[in-house]
Amino acid sequence: MTYDIKEVSLRLKSAREFLEMSEKQMAEKTKTPIDEYIRLENGEQDFSLSFLNECATALKVDLIELLTGSEPKLQKFAVIKNGQGLPIERRSGFSYQHIAYLFKNKKIEPLVVTAPYIEDEQSRAVHLSAHDGQEMDYIISGKLKFSIGKDGAHTEILEPGDCVYYDSGNPHGMIATGGEDCVFLAILI
Repeated sequence: MTYDIKEVSLRLKSAREFLEMSEKQMAEKTKTPIDEYIRLENGEQDFSLSFLNECATALKVDLIELLTGSEPKLQKFAVIKNGQGLPIERRSGFSYQHIAYLFKNKKIEPLVVTAPYIEDEQSRAVHLSAHDGQEMDYIISGKLKFSIGKDGAHTEILEPGDCVYYDSGNPHGMIATGGEDCVFLAILI
């Protein structure tokens, strides 16, 4: 199950209009400049997972409902077999599998993320972004170069079994390093 940007944008716009919220109100709730919000809602610009999560919170719907148009139904437990998570294509080259997409009223958004090793990125500063909430990343395989703070002031190389927990409102970013892809568990709160 994957999603189309235009379909997600249409669901976003429909939910906003149903709640009689203006574009300006949604832009404020998602801390997005109004012109950028309009582009995102019209499907003219790809959105980040954190932006969609903020939209879901503002609209009081599940993130998965915005992504797929289906509301999660399971309430006691949900089993997601290896490799069967909801695929989400976000950052170029990174692949995400949402591993709780069937569970209703989630308190966290857990994702298995594969960061590709890209040789050209190794000599550049890590691209940073920020979003509301907190995040935890637990390394499963490979190595991850993690940077956080203004201009990536603090950088760590994380290896299997290492974990980083942080306020994702701080600029942060990551790339696979060490010559191979990195797989990690990301939990967004």
